[in-house]
Amino acid sequence: MMFLYIGGGIAVLFIAYLIYGFKKMKNLENVPPSKKIKVLNNKNFKTVIRSGTVLVDFWAPWCGPCKMIAPTLNEIAEENHNVTIAKVNVDEQQQLAQKYNIRNIPTMILFRDGKAEKRITGVKSKKAILSEIA
Repeated sequence: MMFLYIGGGIAVLFIAYLIYGFKKMKNLENVPPSKKIKVLNNKNFKTVIRSGTVLVDFWAPWCGPCKMIAPTLNEIAEENHNVTIAKVNVDEQQQLAQKYNIRNIPTMILFRDGKAEKRITGVKSKKAILSEIA
């Protein structure tokens, strides 16, 4: 019987922790993209990914993890690591999200000369993103 009380207490604490974390992420501010980040849509997507190395971030304004990774992508764009950083708002560009089978956000796809090479899902450190680009 004691085991049930302990297990129930742990479950309640875990649920409270999840709710706290969700509320904390939801209240994160939207960081405006760097001026060096290209905002993509159906009209300009192919043109932008066609040449060179392009890291496309599929995101949404309500997504906590997307807000968390935005400053990191801004830093990479400003430092110019021989890569173009671009963003696709999946709420506004649903056709692109469907075309590239975006099921989770943030999802980043690395394109080299128009071909999708790598897919990165979730929040990653700057070092981890740069190692994927290299």
